[in-house]
Amino acid sequence: MTLRIAEIFGPTIQGEGALIGEPTVFVRAGGCDYRCSWCDSLHAVDSAYRHTWTPMSDAEIWDEVLRLSGGQALTVSLSGGNPAIQDFAPLITRGRAAGYRFACETQGSVSRPWFGALDTLVLSPKPPSSGESVDWAAFAACVKAGQSARQVVMKIVIFDEADYSWAKEAHARHPDLPLYLQPGNPDVDPDSPVDPQDLADRLEWLTERAMTDGWFTPRILPQLHVLIWGNKRGV
Repeated sequence: MTLRIAEIFGPTIQGEGALIGEPTVFVRAGGCDYRCSWCDSLHAVDSAYRHTWTPMSDAEIWDEVLRLSGGQALTVSLSGGNPAIQDFAPLITRGRAAGYRFACETQGSVSRPWFGALDTLVLSPKPPSSGESVDWAAFAACVKAGQSARQVVMKIVIFDEADYSWAKEAHARHPDLPLYLQPGNPDVDPDSPVDPQDLADRLEWLTERAMTDGWFTPRILPQLHVLIWGNKRGV
């Protein structure tokens, strides 16, 4: 069995969500069942880039993770695209046996039995600004599949007031999931410089919006990787 891999890189720090700042090797899968309007990783989503994806066995992926990490057990993050459309169970089994931790971020559209073997399952349903619609039954199936993971969290990117209101509704559906919010970066062109002040203003707006609203449940975080590397290094 081979997996479609867009890129493997690191170690670098996780740029967002529950594991922000944690040293990580990223395994980015190729292919996705969504096409979000503000996607910052089209090279792993759009089939036009399919020729750049590398078919790799779990053993080949693992060898690259070992090379990059120098054999030091750290966190391996499965991202995409949507990694849930492929079977990463053998890779997770190899890595966990060697003491590595595994995280996966997915929109919650496809559930997998291997979710339960993860250290961290990040479910990131896409708000209205994405142009996608969430199948909440499928999302609930993902929550159930991950119930034996060490932690399952919800992460939502916020671009505007509609996204903010939607996030409150999403949290109400799954109030037991720790919630992380982050302001979205509207400029996803890798050749375009990031405006740090714009990102800071978006973070301030989101923070003040939640505090004024008395909504103290979510943790509000920046997209740290965007602030450090701009649009050239996504997660």
